Amino acid sequence: MAPWSFKLLDSFFIRLSSFVICGSRKRKRFPMNFSAPPGLEAEIDELITHYPQKRSASLMALHAVQEHFGWISRVCELVTFYPMFRQEAVGKYQIKVCRTLSCALGGSNKLHEHFCRSLGLDPHRHDLQTTRDGSFSVEFVECLAGCGTAPVMMCNEDFYEGVGAQKADDILTKCK
Repeated sequence: MAPWSFKLLDSFFIRLSSFVICGSRKRKRFPMNFSAPPGLEAEIDELITHYPQKRSASLMALHAVQEHFGWISRVCELVTFYPMFRQEAVGKYQIKVCRTLSCALGGSNKLHEHFCRSLGLDPHRHDLQTTRDGSFSVEFVECLAGCGTAPVMMCNEDFYEGVGAQKADDILTKCK
C-alpha cells in the first residue's frame, strides 16, 4: 500500500493523511502508520469528482474510510459533530435500537435491555457498548423512521420492525 495521497486532494480541507486508524478492531487504541489501499484511494478520488468543490466530498470520503476500516479514530470536528461516525471500534454486528417517542412507547427500552442482558452488557447504559469478544455492539440511536411499526432496530444495514424478545433472539441467532 502506498502512503495516502490523492491526485485530486490538494485543496481538500481535511488532511486525510493525518487519519490515525486503529490497526485492530478491538478496543485497543494504538496508532499505526496509515496507508490507504489502492482500491480505497481510487474510490475516494472518484467520489471527489462528483462535487463542485473538493472539500464538499468530506463526508462521503469519511464514510468510505469508515466502511473500509470500521471506524475513524481521529479527524477533528467532522467526526465529533456527526453521530454516525465512530471514534472507537465497534462489533462485527452493530445493533441500533431506536429510542425516540414512538419506539419508546412501543417497547424500545425493553428491547435494548433484552439485547444487553443477552450479550452480557450493562442494560442501564444507553451509549455504545461492545461485547468483550468484539462480536456485537449495542446502542440507542435517534429515529430510524419506522414510527408506525415500533419498536424498530437495525443490525448492521438490516432494518427490523415490530421487534420483541423472540424476534431479537432470532436476530442474534442469525448473527452467531
